[in-house]
Amino acid sequence: MDPATLIGILVAFGALVAMLTMEGSTVGSIILLPPMLLVFVGTISVGLAGSTTKDFLHAFKSLPKAFTAKPAPPIESIDTVVALAEKARRKGLLALEEDAAKTEDAFLRDALQNIADGTDGDELREMLDDAIDTKMKTDSIASRFFQQLGGYAPTVGIVGTVVSLTHVLENLSTPSTLGPMIASAFVATLWGLLSANFMWLPIAGRLARLSELEVDRMTLLMEGVLAVQAGSQPILLRERLTALVPEHRRGPAKADAKSGNDDQLKSAA
Repeated sequence: MDPATLIGILVAFGALVAMLTMEGSTVGSIILLPPMLLVFVGTISVGLAGSTTKDFLHAFKSLPKAFTAKPAPPIESIDTVVALAEKARRKGLLALEEDAAKTEDAFLRDALQNIADGTDGDELREMLDDAIDTKMKTDSIASRFFQQLGGYAPTVGIVGTVVSLTHVLENLSTPSTLGPMIASAFVATLWGLLSANFMWLPIAGRLARLSELEVDRMTLLMEGVLAVQAGSQPILLRERLTALVPEHRRGPAKADAKSGNDDQLKSAA
């Protein structure tokens, strides 16, 4: 689990609580059910209105992933592909069918099975590209939905404020209650802005980033298995795949892998 999203949201709300406390106010001053009900229910409802039922359900099914998902390190995919390359050089491409049956990764399993079945390299690339495109489109549904909620929420909050201020104008004959009523009216705008910038937009950004990392992983696997099919040498394949990964995500190289590379280099010399 990567706690970045959860930590970020909690710290943001913590800063809000700290501000209220330092100004001599209390959290209870902004916890008002009517404006919160309008902002959250209204925002989600107009989000549903601007989408489809299936997209709406898919988006909220994807919500836990924003808090619990942990992207796999690229080095794991590289090690997997290099191991497959070494096996293919020793036993042949048909031996990869055994690995296809063992792996839980549907994308990698299909790729290996097609290699074992003798699928043409160009056809395999096209098939894997289509799978990656489908993954991108599917993931964009959830991130785009929460992005839309982030756009709707402030406006819904303003609607709540306008409604409350209309009620304030109806009670000008009682000046003693105007202050609290006006303060309550702006709570709707506050929650519209808070929910958008502390919740919906960060969640949308997190889901979009997770999708990018998953697509990068799938692309890494695609380039790797196609190179395995073409008979690429493991040491060269590792170097090529590592070059496709941003430096800050590469992580430390495994000692045994480095040793194996050195041995291959010596034997090649």
